[in-house]
Amino acid sequence: MTEAEPYLTRLTTRLLEGIERLPAEQRERNIAYLLEAQNPDGGFSGREGGSDLYYTGFALRSLAVLQALNETVCSKAANFLRTKLTGSAGVVDFFSLVVSCYLVPIGGGPDILAEAPPDWRDRVAAVLETFRTSDGGYGKTPGALYGSTYTSFLVTLCLQLLDRPNPHPEKLATFVKSRRRADGGYVEISAMKRSGTNPTAAGVGLLQILGELDDTAKTGTANFLTALPSPFEGGLRANDRIPAADLLSTFTGGWTLDQLGCANKLDWDAVQCYAEECERPIGGFRGGLWDEGTDVEYTFYGLGTLALAALMLE
Repeated sequence: MTEAEPYLTRLTTRLLEGIERLPAEQRERNIAYLLEAQNPDGGFSGREGGSDLYYTGFALRSLAVLQALNETVCSKAANFLRTKLTGSAGVVDFFSLVVSCYLVPIGGGPDILAEAPPDWRDRVAAVLETFRTSDGGYGKTPGALYGSTYTSFLVTLCLQLLDRPNPHPEKLATFVKSRRRADGGYVEISAMKRSGTNPTAAGVGLLQILGELDDTAKTGTANFLTALPSPFEGGLRANDRIPAADLLSTFTGGWTLDQLGCANKLDWDAVQCYAEECERPIGGFRGGLWDEGTDVEYTFYGLGTLALAALMLE
């Protein structure tokens, strides 16, 4: 039995609740940072190069949880997104396109998908199925020999947004469970022996969507993630062999523990301090204390981490 509420709806609602609790000045400077990052063509860039679907998705998601999407931003973004409705793309870009098209009308922009051919959703779902691998997951490219835990998660999120079923959910569940390791976490590729924070978040998210996350898996995952905070920084590490924390792992690990009902096992004061140290005084977040630049992707993770911390510390 699959979950009733879409995964991204649950995530967005939770972050909205937390971000409302952040200081107004902090919200405002990050809104300003994000608005300034929009390019003339309506898209958003990474740290270099032109507009990119991936970063456009993160910018729009950040503005959404800050309740700062507006008609001007969304209309400009729609112009960029329309140019991406045709042509080939990988799973990451498909996901970024679909989530962006979902957010634009919410912010007062046009319904881009209503302008697309009537069978566009079915065509995208069919293209996504070409990434299916023989092990039941989805690979990073069509014809890949083995599935990717993260790619499989993104395909599943895409299908939820498109309101299309997964053709073989039982095979996907078997695939995800095969990626669980004795340490309680999950790995990205089959050859890996030791788990990572982000594949674990993707694996747990997939099993939640599929209604296949049992109590034993929940306990093991919680124990794995709660061992990953950096003792010197307060954030979570990508795995237990990396000394430094990063915002991506801190957010995905914290969010996963929150969904498992085990968030109270983290030191949220330390997590909050870590995320605040990653923020620039004028808005925007670095990837970690080791990072010298900011971008809209890490800004989403930083805001998300602070939102979760605000909820846990009130």
